[in-house]
Amino acid sequence: MNCEEVVEFLIDYVSGSLPHRQRSAFEQHLRECAECLAYLASYRQTVALGKQAFAGADEAVPDDMPERLIVAIRSARAKP
Repeated sequence: MNCEEVVEFLIDYVSGSLPHRQRSAFEQHLRECAECLAYLASYRQTVALGKQAFAGADEAVPDDMPERLIVAIRSARAKP
C-alpha cells in the first residue's frame, strides 16, 4: 500500500470497516511511513474536535462571537 491508498482507505480504517487484508496492509504502511502516521493522528484529532464542537451545541455563546457566525452555525445544524 502507498500513501495515496492510505488516504483513500482512511475513513474505512478509522470506522473499522476496512477488510482484514487491506487493514493489515494499511497498518504495515503506517509502521513504515511517519508522514501517514501523522496524517492519521491529525485526522483522528479533527474528528474528535468536530464531535466536541457539536457536543456543546446548547452551551452559551461567547459574547464576542459575531452574530453572522452564530446564524451560520445554527443554520448548518438545522439542515438534515
